[in-house]
Amino acid sequence: MTGLTDQPWFWWTVGIVVGLPIALFVLSELLTALQRTGSPLAKPVALVRNWVVPAAALFLLLTRAADVSVEVTWVRIVATIFGFMLLLAILAALNVALFTNAGQGTWRDRMPSIFVDIVRLVLVITGLGLIFSYVWDADVAGLFTFLGVSSVVLGFALQGAVGSIISGLLLLFEQPFKLGDWLEAGGSRGRVVEVNWRAVHIDTGHGIEVTPNASLAGASFVNLSRPVGPPAALIETSFPIQDPPDQVVRLLNEVAGGVPTLHPEARPTSAHTASRTFQTRIPILSPADAGATEATFRRWLWYAARRAGLHLDGADDELGPPAVSAAMAQAARQFRLTSDDQEQLSGQARMERYGVGETVQAEGSVPDALRFIVGGSCQLWVRSAGGVIPIALLGSGEYLGQTALTREPVTAAATVTEELTVLRLPTAELGDYLEHHPALARELGEAIEIRRQRVRAALADAQKPSGPGAMDPGSSPRVGAPLAR
Repeated sequence: MTGLTDQPWFWWTVGIVVGLPIALFVLSELLTALQRTGSPLAKPVALVRNWVVPAAALFLLLTRAADVSVEVTWVRIVATIFGFMLLLAILAALNVALFTNAGQGTWRDRMPSIFVDIVRLVLVITGLGLIFSYVWDADVAGLFTFLGVSSVVLGFALQGAVGSIISGLLLLFEQPFKLGDWLEAGGSRGRVVEVNWRAVHIDTGHGIEVTPNASLAGASFVNLSRPVGPPAALIETSFPIQDPPDQVVRLLNEVAGGVPTLHPEARPTSAHTASRTFQTRIPILSPADAGATEATFRRWLWYAARRAGLHLDGADDELGPPAVSAAMAQAARQFRLTSDDQEQLSGQARMERYGVGETVQAEGSVPDALRFIVGGSCQLWVRSAGGVIPIALLGSGEYLGQTALTREPVTAAATVTEELTVLRLPTAELGDYLEHHPALARELGEAIEIRRQRVRAALADAQKPSGPGAMDPGSSPRVGAPLAR
């Protein structure tokens, strides 16, 4: 009579009862650690813990401990589940080892996900065939033969469509672009938002353009996100032949140099490309800024060309002598000008207009004239370590550039907040007038000192840890208010 320990099922049962909880405990701790660190190995470990180990334990319990024949249907079902889950766990581990941690620029990094999916599908089908052949004694040779013949027939029948798919897959493998890149293809320009096995989805700003991969593979396109230098906005403008080309080029570069989207480490360039055409190249940080860059440049150029006496698109400035006379009459009340004074200054004075966002005077620059504001508004501001500090909002009846009379640099910059129209009073003529009106000269000097005090006070407040910081443009003192009579 044999003892309990001599039974053939005893040690298998003990091993399963003791080993299964230990294996699950170890795998659970490992899975928790991997999930905490965000490791991609968590997925294959979860498959092993949740499916492979329990299925293996159940199979051994049935076939070794309970001595159930492997020919029993539900034992074969357990074996099939175990084999399939083991196959999935192995494929998941290989995917992590080969592609998830692939170095940037290597062939594994460039491998399109569709290729990986196709290879995984082929391995899964092959593995299932082997499992059914081994566990269920199925004859899978005929099935594989049928699939091979069917593939050849479908390949001939759909060779055009298949050729397009293959060319698209080859394009994906080469990876001449990636998500987020800007492409220019077939007259369209946009950002790549999706890439799949059939087509590339490009956001043109007017909608999503779906371009088949085969079309891109069979034609040329430009990847604007991979230029030799920074991307650039190319803008063409037209000036008549009577405008001096060098003066036009200088103006174009000056306007382009102030565009907010200009690349900080590059400079704009302009060239005279035809009898009436000029091309300006503005380096930018991203192709996404091209539209905004061109819009701002053309808007500012409209104002700058008229201030410079040039004729953008052949147009003249409509602010002629009548506008100067009306503005001079408004300034006469500010500076107490007689009719003779107005007539004397009107010969050299002229009207200027500035667009929103343009800089009327730069911080630290010496103004070339006194500018009396006829309409619109501009913001005075200074730059500190903490950013931009607004000083005052100037409007109609106020003035800019009073330090032009003393040839001193201004302490605050001025940026247009609403289309600005000013009367430009030349320094020489205004200086002659002030020589005969010392009281007005003294008041201008006091206004200069008041503005400097306001700038110093704003900078001091910004440096205080608990101070008010930047001043509110709406509540700032209005510097340059009409002089006392």
